[in-house]
Amino acid sequence: MNDLRTVALTGATGFVGSATLDQALAKGLKVRALTRRNSPPRTNVEWVNGTLEDADALRSLVEGADAVIHVAGLTSTRNTSRFEAANVTGTANLIAAAKMAKTARFVFVSSLSAREPDLSEYGASKARAETLVKDSGLDWTIVRPPAVYGPGDKDMFELFRAAKFGVVPVPPKGSTSIIHVEDLARLLVALARTNPVASGQTYEPWDDNAFGYEHKELAKLIGKAMGKDQVTAAPLPATVMRLGAQIDGLFRGNKAKLTEDRVGYMLHPDWVCDMKKAPPISIWQAVWDGEAGLRMTADWYKEQGWL
Repeated sequence: MNDLRTVALTGATGFVGSATLDQALAKGLKVRALTRRNSPPRTNVEWVNGTLEDADALRSLVEGADAVIHVAGLTSTRNTSRFEAANVTGTANLIAAAKMAKTARFVFVSSLSAREPDLSEYGASKARAETLVKDSGLDWTIVRPPAVYGPGDKDMFELFRAAKFGVVPVPPKGSTSIIHVEDLARLLVALARTNPVASGQTYEPWDDNAFGYEHKELAKLIGKAMGKDQVTAAPLPATVMRLGAQIDGLFRGNKAKLTEDRVGYMLHPDWVCDMKKAPPISIWQAVWDGEAGLRMTADWYKEQGWL
């Protein structure tokens, strides 16, 4: 294992990236973080202004870093052509910079949706990016998170807000795994350290429930986290979800949370992590179980006035 001192991080101002930044600092690491906008100074953080399209910024980001944790990516857009530039070309640019800098480690955050690339342009773009990482010649590890939740999340927040009124809309019959953002961040930082066990592996991490959660079960857990003993889980037919995506796009435009591309993979019945792709316990174990993590997240939303 290498002596990890400095990590280059993309997506550090986003939901998963900011949690990863906090975990890296908690481990006493120095972080060089890519940012599109001016970010407030932090001890042991060097902000590098630029984007994944900026070769000079990427060279500055990775120069002298012991590892790269690539979190940045586009997860939702009504203009699906943007996925290629953000998730595929952006990853290719970062790989090129890492190879030039002879960076020791490359940790790539993909998505479970890459398992089924035919269902969505997002999943297809992540699958193509995974191929680039695997063919890079770098010492890589790929992480495919399931649904990520926790303080600051704006996606699953919609379900918490719905639970406040006693009804949680869910996709048709199916199951999914989940993971608390702090647990995912701890895994990413742990993987930044060179380890033959993790080299060339693709991991699918989850919480303490290896069998995942049926959609109705997850809805009731969210309701319980919100202090609601009685919550109705309302499965939405595919036609209704597609109509909902059109309506969301009409009212919220580019800020829409539900897009037709997202509906494509949300309708798939099995987003449970593969037990065979579990990170080894010698590297990482989840701390937050679903019930406690969802309750903690609901409390955070309440404290911040989001609800």
